[in-house]
Amino acid sequence: MTIAQTFEYHKPATLDGALDLLGRYGPKGFLLAGGTDLVGWMRDDAVSPDAVIDLKGIPGLDDIAIKDGALHIGALVTFNQLLDSPEASRHAPLFGEMCQVVASHGVRNRATLVGNICSAVPCCDTGPVLLVYGASIHLRSSAGERVVAAQDWFQGNKRTSRQPGEIATHLVVPLPRERHAGCFVKLRRYKGEDLAQASLAVVAVERPRPGSAGADRADSTEHELGGAEGYQWRIAFGSVAPTPVRAREVEEMLNGKPLDAALLERAIKHIPEETAPITDVRATRRYRAHMLGVMLERGLQAAAARLAGTGPAYGVEVL
Repeated sequence: MTIAQTFEYHKPATLDGALDLLGRYGPKGFLLAGGTDLVGWMRDDAVSPDAVIDLKGIPGLDDIAIKDGALHIGALVTFNQLLDSPEASRHAPLFGEMCQVVASHGVRNRATLVGNICSAVPCCDTGPVLLVYGASIHLRSSAGERVVAAQDWFQGNKRTSRQPGEIATHLVVPLPRERHAGCFVKLRRYKGEDLAQASLAVVAVERPRPGSAGADRADSTEHELGGAEGYQWRIAFGSVAPTPVRAREVEEMLNGKPLDAALLERAIKHIPEETAPITDVRATRRYRAHMLGVMLERGLQAAAARLAGTGPAYGVEVL
């Protein structure tokens, strides 16, 4: 791989040092975490930095931890680190299921989750998972800290809410207190390293019984969880539009109801209206619309079965 460009390379030892460099170079200063997107863009002359600011020398940005009922993922955490994390596997196995189908093992050794959402390409695998968990992105600048909800982060193809002079330092993923299970489904043209033609993240949350420890919390998040009986659903699609799509209307159809054939058919028919699938070099709109229905049915069934303790193990593909 040849990069025929001239640029300054910096590897600051502190976050403040990185912010100072970012302030000096402005929009021509590019942040490097894993580099799997940035290096390719530089090779193809899609971007021409005056400076590359390598974040890998900054301590603390590669941490994974459970704090205050939430999963914290640092900006330098790679997909393979998260896949191998006991904390993530225990509390949020949906992340591991997503990570294992990202690119190749070699790419996952370098590519980071935060870098993936900062690149914000429409087919990014991380987006739908962050949406169904209601995650937030934490940023630092010389002016202080700022938090952006995942649903507000993606602004379009390769566009995010990150402002000039800001560095995304970590993700915070709140974990439901209630019993929950999920499923990540990725449609590819072939087995192996391929970008998504479409993707789906599903989380099923068991509504707490009245008087249980989680009952007050469920009442306070009625809009997020919805429904009154049975499982509450969180559903998001990727690679069907310029940004990931949270399918709230489909969720409302399903919340608190048994997954019978009639209900599934009605939800599947509504998917194209809420997602507006696109045609591109990887798939047509018609094919995507059809496969989204297949993916939704299998994802819902797998998540419900896992929550009941009878479903396939995480990592077993359902498509």
